[in-house]
Amino acid sequence: MITARKLGKSFGEKRVLRGVDLDLVRGGFAVVTGPNGSGKTTLLRICAGLALPSDGELRVEAERAQVGYLGHEPLVYRELTALENLELYGRLYRVPERRERIGMVLERFGLWDVRHERVGSYSRGMTQRLALCRVLLHDPALLVLDEPYTALDAQGVELLHAQLAELRGERTFLVSTHDPAGVEPFATAQVALA
Repeated sequence: MITARKLGKSFGEKRVLRGVDLDLVRGGFAVVTGPNGSGKTTLLRICAGLALPSDGELRVEAERAQVGYLGHEPLVYRELTALENLELYGRLYRVPERRERIGMVLERFGLWDVRHERVGSYSRGMTQRLALCRVLLHDPALLVLDEPYTALDAQGVELLHAQLAELRGERTFLVSTHDPAGVEPFATAQVALA
């Protein structure tokens, strides 16, 4: 699904990535680790098609509409309800049977009962759960998740673990984390950035 050779990225004089190689097979689960500032987010943004590399070669065998990207920002509208947010994203991605799919992801992440509340009233953990709903709504082939456990409480972590376990092997994952032990059972590959 993803092949990278000697991938590099510079912002002006500052080099963020240098010589990164990655082979992620379809159905694989790659975990990206490294300290803050090592380029994890930059690598994920490049693989998701949101940034271009400065050096090297990259091949991603998924069209943009087949990629689900979770970044540091949840990319949901605070003035809209959870239902309205997912309805908007469902229309943008032309999700078939959109209402059923929206109900399913909201239920799966424990947000069904608060679906009519504005996201601005949500806690950070609830907003992260909604962001995960947004990412999964269009059933992407490639999931690029940058620190997906951020702000999740114990129940949120459990729900995310269950979702990863269910989709493992069916979808391809590229996940960055500061806690690789949490996703170690799912990992088929690891990229350690210095």
